[in-house]
Amino acid sequence: MQKQNAGGRPAHRKKFWSRDDSELTLLSLPTFIWYLLFAYLPMFGVIIAFKDFRIKGNFIQSVFKSRWVGLSNFKYLFASKDTATMLRNTLGYNIVFIFLGIAISVALAVMVNQLHSKRMGKVYQTAMFMPYFLSWIVVSVCVWAFLSYDKGIINSYLTGAGGQPVNWYMEAKYWPGLLIFINIWKGLGYGMVVYLATITGIDPSYYEAAVMDGATKWQQTRYITLPMMKTVIVIMFILSVGGIFYSNFGLFYQVPHDSNSLFNVTYTIDVMVYKSLKSSTVGMASASALFQSAMGCLTILAANAVVRRVDPDNAMI
Repeated sequence: MQKQNAGGRPAHRKKFWSRDDSELTLLSLPTFIWYLLFAYLPMFGVIIAFKDFRIKGNFIQSVFKSRWVGLSNFKYLFASKDTATMLRNTLGYNIVFIFLGIAISVALAVMVNQLHSKRMGKVYQTAMFMPYFLSWIVVSVCVWAFLSYDKGIINSYLTGAGGQPVNWYMEAKYWPGLLIFINIWKGLGYGMVVYLATITGIDPSYYEAAVMDGATKWQQTRYITLPMMKTVIVIMFILSVGGIFYSNFGLFYQVPHDSNSLFNVTYTIDVMVYKSLKSSTVGMASASALFQSAMGCLTILAANAVVRRVDPDNAMI
C-alpha cells in the first residue's frame, strides 16, 4: 500500500540518483582521477621497502624480480650508528618549529590586524609572505652572502670593527639557532595569512560590544580574538604534528652546503634518505619514507586523541 503524507497525498520516494548527483559527480571526477593516479596507484611502490630493489628491465619488472628482504631495510635504518643523531635532530627541530611557528604567526596576525592603516597592513602582510615563495636554493645563496668566510656581510662587519672573522660553516654551535631562525622567517608569512583570515572572519559586533563595555585592545585580544581562533590553531597544530618525522631537505642540506663539520646538527631523516639514494640503496630510502608516513599518521591520531580528551569541540576527527 502506498504511503501517504500528513495531508493525505501520496508520498513520493526519494530518487536513488538525481540530476544534482550526476552534476556533482562530473564536477568531482577530475579530482578523483588525479588522486587515483598520483596518490593511490603510486602506493604500489611501498613494496620496494621490503625488497633489495635493482633495475631489471622496466619498473614493474624490476619490482617483481628484485629479491625480497623483508624488514632488512628497516633494520639497517635503525641499526646505523647515526640513528640517534638523525631522530634527535628531526624531532627536536620540528617540535621547536611547531610551537614557535604557531606562536609567532598568531602574534603577528593579531598585530597586523590591529593596524589602523589597512594599506600598511597589506604592505606588511605582503613583505612577510614573500619569503615563502623563495626556493631553498635562493635562500641558501642569501645565507651564504651573509655567512661567507671571505666576503660575507657579517664577517666584513666584524673585521671592520677590529674583530676576527668566523668560519660559520665550520662552527656547529651557531647552526641550531640559525636553522630555526631561517625556517621561521621563510614560513612565517603563510601561517600569518591563515590566522589573519580567521581574525577577519570574526563578527565585528563582538568588538563593538567590548568597546562599549570599556575593554582595552589587550582584553579584546584575550577574550575575543584568541578564543575565536582556538579551533583553527588546534587544527594547524594537529596537521603540523603529522609532519614531525619529516624534515625540510633544502633547509638541512642546501643551506649548510652539506658541510661535514655540521653533521651533528643537520643530519635528519630526509638528508639520510638523499644520501641513501646516492649510494643506490633505494629499498632503504623507501623504508624510511614508509616509516615517516606511518609515524605521521600515528602522531596525527595521537594528537587528535589528546585534543578530543581535553576539548572535544575542537578535535579534528
